[in-house]
Amino acid sequence: MRVAVLGGGPAGLYFSLLLKQARPDIEIEGFERNAPDDTFGWGVVFSDQTLENFRQADAATYHAITDAFAHWDDIDIHVRGRTITSSGHGFSGIARKDLLGILQRRAAELGVTWHYRSEIADDDALRARPNPPDLIVAADGVNSIVRRRHAAAFGATVDQRSNRYIWLGTTLPFNAFTFILLENEFGTFQVHAYRFTEALSTFIVECDEASWFAAGFDRMDAAATLATCEAWFAPWLKGHRLQHNSTVHRVRDPWGTFLRVSCEQWHHGNVVLLGDAAHTAHFSIGSGTKLAMEDAIALAREVAAVPATADSTSAALTQAIDRYQEERRVEVLRIQNAARNSMEWFEHVKRYIKLEPEQLAYSLLTRSQRVSHENLRLRDGAYLAGVERWFASRAEREAQRAKRPHTTSGEHRAVEQAPAPMFTPFRLRQLTLENRIVVSPMDMYSATDGMPNDFHLVHYGSRALGGAGLVMTEMTCVSPEGRITPGCTGMYTSEQAEAWRRITTFTHQWSRAKICLQLGHSGRKGSTRLGLEGTDIPLEEGNWPLMAPSAQPHRPYMQVPRAMTRADMDQVVREFAHAARLAIEADFDMLELHCAHGYLLSSFITPLANHRTDEYGGSLENRLRFPLDVFHAIRETWPQDRPISVRISATDWAAGGVDGAEAVEIARAFSDAGADIMHISTGQTTPDAKPVYGRMYQTPYSDRIRNELGVKTIAVGAITDPDQVNSILAAGRADLCALARPHLANPAWTLHAAAQQGYREQHWPWQYRSGKDQLERLVERAKTGG
Repeated sequence: MRVAVLGGGPAGLYFSLLLKQARPDIEIEGFERNAPDDTFGWGVVFSDQTLENFRQADAATYHAITDAFAHWDDIDIHVRGRTITSSGHGFSGIARKDLLGILQRRAAELGVTWHYRSEIADDDALRARPNPPDLIVAADGVNSIVRRRHAAAFGATVDQRSNRYIWLGTTLPFNAFTFILLENEFGTFQVHAYRFTEALSTFIVECDEASWFAAGFDRMDAAATLATCEAWFAPWLKGHRLQHNSTVHRVRDPWGTFLRVSCEQWHHGNVVLLGDAAHTAHFSIGSGTKLAMEDAIALAREVAAVPATADSTSAALTQAIDRYQEERRVEVLRIQNAARNSMEWFEHVKRYIKLEPEQLAYSLLTRSQRVSHENLRLRDGAYLAGVERWFASRAEREAQRAKRPHTTSGEHRAVEQAPAPMFTPFRLRQLTLENRIVVSPMDMYSATDGMPNDFHLVHYGSRALGGAGLVMTEMTCVSPEGRITPGCTGMYTSEQAEAWRRITTFTHQWSRAKICLQLGHSGRKGSTRLGLEGTDIPLEEGNWPLMAPSAQPHRPYMQVPRAMTRADMDQVVREFAHAARLAIEADFDMLELHCAHGYLLSSFITPLANHRTDEYGGSLENRLRFPLDVFHAIRETWPQDRPISVRISATDWAAGGVDGAEAVEIARAFSDAGADIMHISTGQTTPDAKPVYGRMYQTPYSDRIRNELGVKTIAVGAITDPDQVNSILAAGRADLCALARPHLANPAWTLHAAAQQGYREQHWPWQYRSGKDQLERLVERAKTGG
């Protein structure tokens, strides 16, 4: 079997030497357009886990690499005159030129033939050579000529990002992985710096496009850029100079933009993609070379197992490549998702730069979601204890319940242990929540004629006893015609208010939880069967008429609503105001206005459902007019000392619908109108939605709205464990976290979370105290292995 490798970077070199080591009988030729000592990068970073993978793959290469390493455990974050340090991160750096030299020497030692300064036009040029290869490995980088030629076959996507960056070096040997966040009159700029030899460090300067233009970098060559950056970052360079080693083109235009590459298929015919040719990961998590070399390990192992007689059409060779892609796909997606999160954080530094340094640093450290709250505790417990003290002190001041002295994250002396962020108080108007856990609104479909019953008493009462700071009701409808199903609760009669008061009285008497009534109107999604019978299935009989902004059904087989008249709108506004008055009688602590998930108010907001041509359709301002009318009506009715939340769908997950940028403006409008907190959900507005699910998948929308607008938010969606909650809160991605399914599975979720985290001050009902003691003992025994 003959193998040709196109591209002499780390991926191609490592693959060639690993395959030759395993199968000396295979003919391997490599082709690289540059000279062997040409390199336009500076340093390469590997984690300790990656190094272990190298050790197992080829001990000789591993030892040569590790002998050349600079190692560090600390991350330093410099912002607004502060330096915040977190330890225990375990990274190593090596010069890219040194890494290439090690791989080149090892490949030559094993008998691999590499052709340098060899320009290959494409894969057909390799097939045209004498003795054409049976396998072509395209390791030709982010600008792969092979991938571009067969882009459709590979299902290739190349996303050019807007941030600008320049990859520099300096003779200052940084002692930690260093992030510098700089604000000046031109904008916000950040540095990613790390040492890779005893005397050299990588120094990447990155900024958003607006800052780049404002600073005039579009008019500067490499020399002018170096001079400007040296002046700006002089306090951190300590007299050392910056260097560049760009190509001639890059000397004239030294800044670049990141290309995010992904491919659905990594092979086409007898061509297989490797490393950056198949996928890229943003430099802010330092995993591009790691992924490329781990790809090489997997591909070499699979190809080495192919019989020597296999040729380019061999089923065995095709199956080997399929196994390679199958093995690597999940890991690559995981790293690419983490890299996307990290990349987007740095693309939007302006959102975070005004955060207090403690929170900004924590947000930076956890930006990729690979590092969580408890993971930071394992890496550097002293640092995290400082963050928790800072967060708790601030929370108590804001809730006017200061009990502990204020300390900063830099003070790692022994002080009273602070609670985890989720167990700190939170205040909205005159309402103070004991902790930041919310029982998310969940339809129970168990009412009769809108009347809550014993099930609702037990359901909400048990979750209040379970320790959550705030319990939200299911969407409670403001009229019989506003119900989703015949099983939905209502708030349109005094009898319903009295039934709800039974639940709020129990909650207030027997727990410390506060209780919030979510008010909504089903709109065109109403008159359907109970949720347990399926979603959006019309009633077989007993249907009631529906109304919506436009006379279009939510699904083709659903009832066609009538387009609302001004008289209809006035009636609905009165119904919401009436429901708010009844909620006062029922003694709710808080209201939430449901403007999400395609129900009536949401269907006015999304252009996918609102096709009106009057003052209630068209522009976002018009589409918000009626929902804001409703909000104003309940705000005027509801006591001024009690808060109101608004739940929105921050994206429709569909072309032409609401997106993240428009969601910011929606939140701005409600906040300006007097909303105290925004509850950030997504989707369910159109059957054509294509949501991207995953852990905490809706939290980025909360993060954006909270930090662009400076408003309070509730995050919701696939938040399942205390570690995620604490990470979201400490990073400032939300102020409260709402959990739905975890509370269905365990009404006492919050009590269990308190025991797991050793937080003994969490209130338990006195009747359950013996259970508290036993649970805490069991948790402690499990931690100590007793």
